[in-house]
Amino acid sequence: MTHVVLLTDAEDGLGDLTEHLDLLGHTVTARPRRASAAAGVPAADAVFVDARTDLSGARTVCTDLAALAAHLPVVAVFHDAGLSAVSARWQVADILLTTAGPAEVEARLRLATARSGPQGGHEPDEIRAADLVVDAAGYTARVHGQPLNLTYKEFELLKFLAQHPGRVFSREQLLQEVWGYDYFGGTRTVDVHVRRLRAKLGPDHEQLISTVRNVGYRFDARTA
Repeated sequence: MTHVVLLTDAEDGLGDLTEHLDLLGHTVTARPRRASAAAGVPAADAVFVDARTDLSGARTVCTDLAALAAHLPVVAVFHDAGLSAVSARWQVADILLTTAGPAEVEARLRLATARSGPQGGHEPDEIRAADLVVDAAGYTARVHGQPLNLTYKEFELLKFLAQHPGRVFSREQLLQEVWGYDYFGGTRTVDVHVRRLRAKLGPDHEQLISTVRNVGYRFDARTA
């Protein structure tokens, strides 16, 4: 399963494209395109940039991402009329028309991520920190070889933090990355899930998820 971030300011997101990605089983997170630079490089396997309107602004977003994270495959999404603006200066891995069906979306996403190479946007299937093993492909987590009974969101939160060891995330960032941009709950949801995760990790490993006061949480593999 691939995590795709959609950068768009349109009220309908990217329309059928979002539905196609959901249908294909990918994880999709939408973010405002206008705030993409301030938000930094998204944690994702690929980024789709809405280039249906404001072509100049869309190209700037694409080139900014290329400069910040050359490994991250970026796909620009166009109406047919916008194709005349495409050039190498966009620095994108591929382009996609809004009329593309699910099969084409899957093929272009697969090719874009493959072109990013082994150091591309892919995280390892297994993340290890001492006795903890997080299997991203198999959706399982184990401590001392024993499986942890995690809910879907608990696993997603643990996996996301473990994929970025040492990096501090605010509660708002975790809500956006794990629950999705359109989640309407409060940040207390993050605190509740962290508390449950720590309880399931047990006293010997609960410190893997450390609290950074007045900021948020981080995965601290050094304490394992």
